[in-house]
Amino acid sequence: MTHEEKNAWIQGLAAVVSYAVYLVLVLGRAGGRPLAEVPYVATLLWTVGASIAAAIVLSIVAAVVSKDGEKDQRDREIGRFGDHVGQSFVVIGAVAALLLALVEAPHFWIANTVYLAFTLSAVLGSAARIAAYRRGFQPW
Repeated sequence: MTHEEKNAWIQGLAAVVSYAVYLVLVLGRAGGRPLAEVPYVATLLWTVGASIAAAIVLSIVAAVVSKDGEKDQRDREIGRFGDHVGQSFVVIGAVAALLLALVEAPHFWIANTVYLAFTLSAVLGSAARIAAYRRGFQPW
């Protein structure tokens, strides 16, 4: 497994775990009140920050342990492919957040739509990179 494939696994898993922790914490605080009234900002910021920090640290550990050479052309093309695939959810999330803002939805729903879009983008992009490494990749 190349270092770039390990990074794809790390980024995808970090996104899934951090979003799952976020959901558990926010839903646990709801009690019986509407979700839009649950305090979420600090939890969102901490889980995003922890996800980024964990991905960086694990990537560094993987680089130290890995004996791979530098990225080659195939790695760069697979990385670009994964980024393009993942960006679709960023666009979908931005449009959804814009629509929510236009109908004056509570900030909770707008922020959570953007967070979900970023999480899905990271997961889908990582899955595309992993699939390209595992099943082969044919650039167009």
